[in-house]
Amino acid sequence: MINTVKISDMSSLFSMISEQDFRSDLGRYRNLFVYRGQPNSEFKLVTSLMRNCKDMRKALEPCILRNFTKYAALEEPSIERSVWRQMIFGQHHGLPTRLLDWSYSPLIALHFSTSEFDMNQMSQHDSAVWRIDIHEIHDLLPEKYKKESERLSNTVFSVDMMQDVCASLEMYDSDMGDRSMVIIEPPSVDRRIVNQYSFFSVIPSDMNDIEGFLDKNTKNTYKYIIDKELRWQIRDMLDHQNISERIVYPGLDGLSRWLGRHYFVK
Repeated sequence: MINTVKISDMSSLFSMISEQDFRSDLGRYRNLFVYRGQPNSEFKLVTSLMRNCKDMRKALEPCILRNFTKYAALEEPSIERSVWRQMIFGQHHGLPTRLLDWSYSPLIALHFSTSEFDMNQMSQHDSAVWRIDIHEIHDLLPEKYKKESERLSNTVFSVDMMQDVCASLEMYDSDMGDRSMVIIEPPSVDRRIVNQYSFFSVIPSDMNDIEGFLDKNTKNTYKYIIDKELRWQIRDMLDHQNISERIVYPGLDGLSRWLGRHYFVK
């Protein structure tokens, strides 16, 4: 099920960002949740490939990846070896893919939840932070994926693990149907992926309703609705904690976006 929680004050926000459970086996506070921030609570969980290619995405995805690899291999030769590297590298540079972005950090998700290209919209609508439990998603995987995970004692997949267990998108779609999906941790190709603490869910082509899948198959999925009256306060708190475009998008582009928002006149 999808649990919906309204965040309308800073106390409830703190509960969200400090929800780690105590693990007696480690004597530490740990969980395996990942988060996704969206600037409008009405936005659906959809991939960029779904938005871009709609019902034609299964036919067009191979063309997109093939042409991207043809032109991008000069800059990153490793993508020729793996379709998973092609997707991750492409997603990183704005290519429409079946990957859905997540972060291990709820603060990074809050950043995306309280960022608008048009800052006048900040007080016009609620935003959202989604949370999923990687353990729950992992338990839904086909047996051969669980065995690969157990062999390496790793719940989250790497691109090399994916290449070993599933060498093609056709095989992946056949394995998953609309019943499961893999959570993958991308290689650290640059500082942006590292700073955003990035993870991706690999959405099978037959999974047309991601939220429906989560509602049917999970218990620990949460959608936190951020009240529009609170968004500016959270935004300023994040900036004070050094969670801003300056960190999320290292380089001059991020610096310029941060300065533009810092000096925005309400």
